Amino acid sequence: MTSDRPKADREVQAAASPARGSLCCPIVELRQYTVYPERRDDLITIFDREFVESQEVLGMRLIGQFRDLDAPNRFVWIRGFADMATRHEALTAFYSGPVWKRHGAAANATMIDVDDVHLLHPVDAGSGFPFPGVGGDVAAARPPAGATLTPSSLVSVVVYPVAGDVREFGRFFAAEIEPALGVTPLARLETDRSPNTFPGLPVREDANAFVWAARFDDAAAQAEHTAAWESRTALRAELDRRLSAPPVALRLAPTARSLLR
Repeated sequence: MTSDRPKADREVQAAASPARGSLCCPIVELRQYTVYPERRDDLITIFDREFVESQEVLGMRLIGQFRDLDAPNRFVWIRGFADMATRHEALTAFYSGPVWKRHGAAANATMIDVDDVHLLHPVDAGSGFPFPGVGGDVAAARPPAGATLTPSSLVSVVVYPVAGDVREFGRFFAAEIEPALGVTPLARLETDRSPNTFPGLPVREDANAFVWAARFDDAAAQAEHTAAWESRTALRAELDRRLSAPPVALRLAPTARSLLR
């Protein structure tokens, strides 16, 4: 039976209710916020309590929220969308809506800069973030509001600034680098060149990036992986030759309500 809801509403529902075995999401934001170090936990408290379901009900997917283990002044989060049109509609609704009006000022008081944002899409159909839980049941997988127990897992996100064609770099990475890393990635993403459909939230216009994400059971497992990779000097030199700047490696600790954990 064909739904009589408007197309935009059906797209929002599709983004909010993933099918079994589906991946998230065609459009992804990697958001790195500079915050006052002594206020980061205040921001996380507000965020986990007020800004998760209130965004998801509008068609966004809150993939993960994190403390950067190497920068006490950095809060990192990852948000996904069905497409750029949905992004515009959802962001407009959220930032003009009652939840942001009620809590936005308190959140903004913790932040110094929010403009370090990569707009990305999966490298191919199988390289997006997986939905967790049985059958992609996000509501069951995410800890409830008020949860305080933080997981011991660590999420590694590496941003590679590519000197040339990002697609060619992705093929090189898949063929040469990923086998040497010895880790199954959570996602492989690359810069999306779509015009920013919500200019009130800037994205990095200068980016030409390949982004690789993986999960580790704990910091010790990630440190072992890093040490093994650093011993591959010849391969690292071959990788660096294809970059316009050193890669940015983020060691991220999920918050108590992060879906990615």
